[in-house]
Amino acid sequence: MIEISDDEFQALINQALSELPGEHVRNIKNVAILYEDIPTPEQRMKVNLHDNQTLLGLYEGLPLSQRQGMTRVLPDKITLFKRPLQYHANTPAELKEQIKHTLWHEIAHYYGLDHGQISNLE
Repeated sequence: MIEISDDEFQALINQALSELPGEHVRNIKNVAILYEDIPTPEQRMKVNLHDNQTLLGLYEGLPLSQRQGMTRVLPDKITLFKRPLQYHANTPAELKEQIKHTLWHEIAHYYGLDHGQISNLE
């Protein structure tokens, strides 16, 4: 596990975001990307996690594929969970790659992909 400050973690998120494919990131609209130390009990329940399961990131919102022309929707939210991400990394480079992968995964949910479709793309 690697320990870093909140400022360093935010810098890694920014770097990872800048390295994702441009068109997919440029087309994200009305989405807050933030982080928390750990998921809340409500977030864990929302995705039906068991006690022995970990949540690295979470997309909350209405995927583009389900908006059907709606123009006024609340902002979507992608949350990265700092402690679980740190736990899965031994170096800053590994942490950055895990953040990048988790961001990509949650952005794919924003575009309407489910876990099966995301796995196929990976």
